[in-house]
Amino acid sequence: MANGVDFAYLEDGPTDGPLALCLHGFPDAAPTWRHLLPRLAAAGFHAVAPWLRGYAPTGVPAGGGYQVGAFVADVTALHEGLGGDSNAVLIGHDWGARISYGAASFTPERWSRVVTMAVPPPGAIAGGFLTYDQLKRSFYMFVFQHPLAEAIVAADDLSFIDRLWADWSPGYDASGDLVHVKDAIRHPAHLTAVLGYYRSTLGAIPDDPALAAEQAASQQSPPQPTLYLHGQDDGCIRRALAETAGTFLPSPASRVELLERCGHFLHLEKPDEVNALILEFLTAR
Repeated sequence: MANGVDFAYLEDGPTDGPLALCLHGFPDAAPTWRHLLPRLAAAGFHAVAPWLRGYAPTGVPAGGGYQVGAFVADVTALHEGLGGDSNAVLIGHDWGARISYGAASFTPERWSRVVTMAVPPPGAIAGGFLTYDQLKRSFYMFVFQHPLAEAIVAADDLSFIDRLWADWSPGYDASGDLVHVKDAIRHPAHLTAVLGYYRSTLGAIPDDPALAAEQAASQQSPPQPTLYLHGQDDGCIRRALAETAGTFLPSPASRVELLERCGHFLHLEKPDEVNALILEFLTAR
């Protein structure tokens, strides 16, 4: 239990090692980190990958709450509950990247380094989201505002999710991943919770004023050394937005890497290359 939510998670590595908290995105689940967790463990990290709030088997919060600030509060509570210290690191993909920017900015003393993938820092997103090309890729966010969104996504065994993965990571066989994804969102309560992420983002669900500080932090770029990774063939977030990411990462030790011939789920498409970059960055002195 953390921040009032009953979290399920995968873990590997020594429990007395530095915490490496791995945050998945949408539409995804904790097993997306199956290639990285053992690599982190072998490097001495206590690697933990939770299912985010609303994704089964993690619970659906009784009072809702899907603004980014709520996830920042979750991550802060998980850091405490898992025995994290100032050597802890954050690794986030997609929504997990958004959350990582906010959590690392909210309590920078808790996190020594940050790795994010597939969603650039807030400044880069703000500068390019409202273009025609990006809005076309982000159509699903607007579909999710509609009262029929649950029916649309659930139809034909959640085939909407199949199509997103195919569009976002062209040529990647996601059949094994989609089993876990669909298990995490198939139940109507969990599907509504996951759509709540986007309904909060676009204002259909109002922000909780009690989370104002956490929400404000989610609009900042982390001060820690940050590694940002992006697939050049990403069908969700345009490469042009990723190319500006370095401008919005204040630490001089930060890096941006664009990987060729891979898409949005780059950590699954090229796990050896991505994991090597992550381990090199996290263990650098």
